[in-house]
Amino acid sequence: MNTKSSAEQILFPLSKVPAGRTVRLVSVEAGEGLKSRLAAMGLLSNVSVYVMRNDFCGQLIVRVKNTKVVLGRGMSQKVLVRSIS
Repeated sequence: MNTKSSAEQILFPLSKVPAGRTVRLVSVEAGEGLKSRLAAMGLLSNVSVYVMRNDFCGQLIVRVKNTKVVLGRGMSQKVLVRSIS
């Protein structure tokens, strides 16, 4: 039996996460080139990502494993995440 609420299981793009929230990366919906580039930055499946800055236009700044990463808006739209409690 699954104890998680349906709201926690909804996937959404990283670009929609407001600053100050921590989410869990689920998948990257992109080609192999971008997947490899994001993996090299530490953005892998099941990793916690803290959104440090998101003005909902332009770049995002996130923290992954104590490293700041700057992502363009297009990249962040291809990264699917879910909320964590």
